[in-house]
Amino acid sequence: MIPQALVSFVVKMLTQNRDCLTHMTRRAAGVSRPGLFLTLGALAAVMFAGGEASISRTAFVIATGPTGGTYFPVGEAIASILSHPPGVYRCEKADVCGPSGLIASVRTSPGAVFNVLAVNARTVDAALAQSDVVADAVAGRAAFRIAGAQTHVRVLANLFPEDVHLLAMPAAHIKSAGDLKGKRVSLGPSTSGTAVTAREVLAAFHVPLSRIRQNGDSADIAAEKLSRQELDAMFFVGGAPVPLARELLESGKAVLVPIGGSAGARALKQSHALTASIIPAGLYPRTGATQTVGVHAVLIVNDSISDATAYAILKSLFNPANRNALTGSHRSAQVIRIGTATADLPAPLHPGALRFYRALGVLHATEAKSGKT
Repeated sequence: MIPQALVSFVVKMLTQNRDCLTHMTRRAAGVSRPGLFLTLGALAAVMFAGGEASISRTAFVIATGPTGGTYFPVGEAIASILSHPPGVYRCEKADVCGPSGLIASVRTSPGAVFNVLAVNARTVDAALAQSDVVADAVAGRAAFRIAGAQTHVRVLANLFPEDVHLLAMPAAHIKSAGDLKGKRVSLGPSTSGTAVTAREVLAAFHVPLSRIRQNGDSADIAAEKLSRQELDAMFFVGGAPVPLARELLESGKAVLVPIGGSAGARALKQSHALTASIIPAGLYPRTGATQTVGVHAVLIVNDSISDATAYAILKSLFNPANRNALTGSHRSAQVIRIGTATADLPAPLHPGALRFYRALGVLHATEAKSGKT
């Protein structure tokens, strides 16, 4: 709130000196016109310096994943791009930041299942999640059979591919997922996307859950246990290179096990969302090209987010001025492109996203459902 005494003083000053100000604007030898404008601008700045305090601030929470995964650094970059607090210089350019007053932040989480449930319940506003998990969520199947269809989940964009990592202790002599029988294996927490995808892989390799010694720790804790030889193997789904995987492989405390062959092909055939993938040679220390399977990371929101907010978020996310900030967060973010943002969507687009992509002419007919309920 601007003090009333200050307002009265400035108004009185302008009123009493009206003739002087007029005279000054007409005198070439007096105060120049730019100088006068600067003086008036300074007075206006004093009067309205408190105006920024009146701008409505809106918290916008993005659920990511464990700190050692891919979602967390990419989510941090997205939050930084979208945040538009009062007085930030970079936000003065049109569409560089998100909606005015939006304060975005990230929250770690156990993984994609948790994220989808949180978005649907609107305990968070947005999240990164695996495409196969989102597809299960809107259909009310697999991990969502008890909770039911998650009807308030909408997609903003398809972001980047994710690879299934099977990391094993060298001394365990695990050459394929079929060798996991009888082993101590982390599938991740039950609310993680990794657990969903790992079960699909195990089924394809004919490894019943009853035949492994299952661990449900978070990825960060599982990686620590694997490094201490308290686990034989762990699954993790993330855009390569995954920080926790790189640390394990660089230290020689784990090897990357391929997921391929006839069983890998069976996994692709049985799954509604898995795709064939290869982790390139040299991406991880001590590791050559590795065949595996993968999914896609998507950015989702609750359907209660306004169309204008969704539209503004995407304009900011895909603004070329933000490209370096986005791609600098993680190698996976380098493939985030507007041309692939509407490809193979596992759930309906948010109506605001639909309008955004239509305006740019990058929307295919198969992705044209808005999902309005």
